Amino acid sequence: MSFHESRTAATDRITRKRQTKIVATLGPASNEASVIEALFASGVDVFRLNCSHGSHADHRRRLDILREIEQRWGRPIGVLADLQGPKLRLGTFAEGRIALTLGQNFRLDLDSKPGDETRVGMPHPEIFAALTSGAELLLDDGKVRLEVLSRGPDHAETRVLAGTALSDRKGVNVPGVALPISALTKKDRADLDFALEAGADWIALSFVQRPEDVIEARELIGDRAALLAKIEKPQAIDHLEAIIALCDGVMVARGDLGVELPPEDVPTLQKRIVLEARRMGKPVIVATQMLESMITAPTPTRAEASDVATAIFDGADAIMLSAETAAGAYPLEAVTIMNRIAERVERDPLYRQAIDAQRAAHGPVSASDAISSAAGEVARAIGAAAIATYTTSGSTTLRAARERPAVPILCLARSVAISRRMALSYGVRSVFAAVPDGFRAKVANAVAVAELQGFAKPGDMLVITAGDGVTGSTNVLRVAAVAAETL
Repeated sequence: MSFHESRTAATDRITRKRQTKIVATLGPASNEASVIEALFASGVDVFRLNCSHGSHADHRRRLDILREIEQRWGRPIGVLADLQGPKLRLGTFAEGRIALTLGQNFRLDLDSKPGDETRVGMPHPEIFAALTSGAELLLDDGKVRLEVLSRGPDHAETRVLAGTALSDRKGVNVPGVALPISALTKKDRADLDFALEAGADWIALSFVQRPEDVIEARELIGDRAALLAKIEKPQAIDHLEAIIALCDGVMVARGDLGVELPPEDVPTLQKRIVLEARRMGKPVIVATQMLESMITAPTPTRAEASDVATAIFDGADAIMLSAETAAGAYPLEAVTIMNRIAERVERDPLYRQAIDAQRAAHGPVSASDAISSAAGEVARAIGAAAIATYTTSGSTTLRAARERPAVPILCLARSVAISRRMALSYGVRSVFAAVPDGFRAKVANAVAVAELQGFAKPGDMLVITAGDGVTGSTNVLRVAAVAAETL
């Protein structure tokens, strides 16, 4: 599909006034085609399919709807399939729930019979194998804390440090312990096969503890989709640089990080992960509980608005809504206010100062990076309307996004798949457009696309970058003007 064929009246109304992207999760509250299209029109750039909930049929229907919307609007839409990962849970209790007393002993074992006030089953021998005396277990998202007194291959004797109640199948976290399990369960592998066959653009890998987890997933995915590592386990922080280097993007999953780490550690880790991802030129999403109160309320708290703003000031490529759009009562309102917050922050002079300071910190590290950095400086100096990037693999566009320019980045790619992947990256506006051969033709084509799609008008200047002849490189920079209209 060319940009000529895809242009409709609708495309005139989809000019984003921000560079930070919005990811929204689809679910029961956003299941209808009309709602999904309204979410897209209101500001969503990438849609998340949460494989922890819903059937493959549900997700396929939503993905088909997104591709229909994409055709009508003539804009690539990114689709992120989020794998569930291992879920470590307790067994059940004879009465459904129990009361706990501070200091009491409590046994965890492999016995499947229902538990009581003295014990409960925990069907995860890998946890018992990794435990040591003095280790802590967190149950029910940290509401109950247990200290391990002793353990065997099939049990652990513990003492209750905090918490007064437990009920069936609550989650188990083991902070500070690397568990000898794969990040991919049997369910994840089935979900991955489905997502790749259905045409998801990004695969989010949960429960990443070590670089080997990313390598395992990459071997299964190949180049059929981009791979995003969710940083939600403290063990991943110990290997952060290696994990980011191996994947195509990362997600700061703050809710899960906050279960196993002190809450005061999470904000600084968020900044560290965002900066490291940006240094490597990989898209980074800040996620979890961003507008949590909007699951049931039509407006966010002021603290939530500040939280979203902080992620934008940190330089994230994207900010994500989860239950707010998947199951909440106000999905459109959540997207609308997140869009407004992003627009407001990006207009603030302090935002540009912060973003430029981060760029100075990482600096160019290759000739291609230097050209991309120069493109941003030239665009600022001449007041360019946009930076146009020609890319085969996506690397030229990612280099431009890494610099966080103040103007949109127009991505022109031969591949529809690459165009969709780029929807997650800061400031990138991908368009479906034929890519001509020869750089002179590319310049003329970029000018024509920019004008036709509303990114520039007669008299505006464009900065154009490309990798001319070498895939993966950026070695050409050109300034071009949109021809002024004549009477």
